[in-house]
Amino acid sequence: MPEWTSVVGAPQLVRLLRSQRTTRPAPRGGTPAYRALADGVRLLVLEGRVPVGARLPAERELAAALSVSRTTVAAAFEALRAEGFLASRRGAGSWTAVPAGSPPPSRGLKPLPPESAGGVIDLACAALPAPEPHLSQAFTSALADLPPYASTHGDYPAGLPDLRRAVARRYTARGLPTRPEQIMITTGAMGAVASICRLLVPRGERVAVEHPSYANVLHLMRDAGMRLVPVAMADRLGGWELPAWQQALRAAAPRMAYVVADFHNPTGALADEGQRRDLVAAARTAGTTLVVDETMADLALDETTVAAPPRPVAAFDPGGATVITIGSVSKAVWAGLRIGWVRAAPDVIRHLTAARAWADLGSPVLEQLAVTRLLTDGGWERAVAVRRAEARANRDALVAAVTEHLPEWEFTVPRGGLTLWVRTGGLSGSRIAEAGERLGVRVPSGPRFGIDGAFEGYVRLPFTVSGPVATEAATRLATAARLVVGGPHTEPDIPRSFVA
Repeated sequence: MPEWTSVVGAPQLVRLLRSQRTTRPAPRGGTPAYRALADGVRLLVLEGRVPVGARLPAERELAAALSVSRTTVAAAFEALRAEGFLASRRGAGSWTAVPAGSPPPSRGLKPLPPESAGGVIDLACAALPAPEPHLSQAFTSALADLPPYASTHGDYPAGLPDLRRAVARRYTARGLPTRPEQIMITTGAMGAVASICRLLVPRGERVAVEHPSYANVLHLMRDAGMRLVPVAMADRLGGWELPAWQQALRAAAPRMAYVVADFHNPTGALADEGQRRDLVAAARTAGTTLVVDETMADLALDETTVAAPPRPVAAFDPGGATVITIGSVSKAVWAGLRIGWVRAAPDVIRHLTAARAWADLGSPVLEQLAVTRLLTDGGWERAVAVRRAEARANRDALVAAVTEHLPEWEFTVPRGGLTLWVRTGGLSGSRIAEAGERLGVRVPSGPRFGIDGAFEGYVRLPFTVSGPVATEAATRLATAARLVVGGPHTEPDIPRSFVA
């Protein structure tokens, strides 16, 4: 039996290594080629871009693909074995590993537990603390509402009727007439995405996604065996390139397309009404179901956008046959309140509800009651006002700090959302993230939001810290950038032969 569970071919590994390039000149003396190669593979394993247990190409094959000597590859593999990142057996080849006692890497960057954060500035997750006292007040009211439900079985696969009605009324108030039977309550937005994918997309089918896109959704879809069709976002918050979408939908004919039209994660872009109308028309023509994630929709931070937000994407699908909408409490209120929903045609909701029998059965009743209270007692608007004020202050502090301490980094300030998408001045985002973690600041690198190593020259910075903490985060990232440019051998540059 082989010791490995997957295979990384030479072309794929070379492509991933080359994505770590830097446009800065290499420091004098450079780094030995074998060491640079070993560090490049180690970083790919630590980031999860090459899975643990993946068989690597044979030394001769990889040497030819990289245009280096076989001795260089052999020395790199030996260094990786000594450090615990490679295992080998005669006749079975070499496969990736992690050192004994180390946790396996995750393809997502999980937030640190509060008790273990210590002095680390954790920018891994785009989520803020709960807007109090509004959350606690909602749960206090929910406890008073609980007794009638507690006397039942407690299983509501489509969600509590009162919450379904409240969500439907909210869509109607936004200019999208909606009936309760068009709503299914889910366990967060991720639960909604997973349910839709199970229903609509068999393994091996194509799904079009924005590029970059929300990292957790990309991981979910890849793990489910879907073939992702990336469609590039326009630069500088230009958002959605409609000719590119029309071409991709026409050429690939994907079963489904996933988009975040409201303060896109990670770029922060906001689709205007013309883009929304044209995107729905392109999906309808291609026969593609358009899944629209509105998790960030309430987080407009500029007053003009707050006063006049664009209509929901589904408003341009009057027949209801093309667009499925996802919503959530996690960004607008609190990530710990794991309640989301799906808005779709009633027959789609019936199929999604029936499928929950072998998924999660339903969402927690007490949390649903709390969200119902937020939506019916005015608590939602009060909580969102607190969230907007905090996110706006954090955004402005982070923008000022990065501008001061990292003037070569480039970004466009978004009008809403929770994330800043930053081009790192030609440096590897993965290497900055690795150096930053050792310096006490955790950031997700660009490739987490892309496909096949794209966006190596980016990091995502969420608006989750303020004032002096934002300044300290930028200071530590500036130190990390200097280490990547010319620091010790633990932060090497990939040799020219790897980046041709």
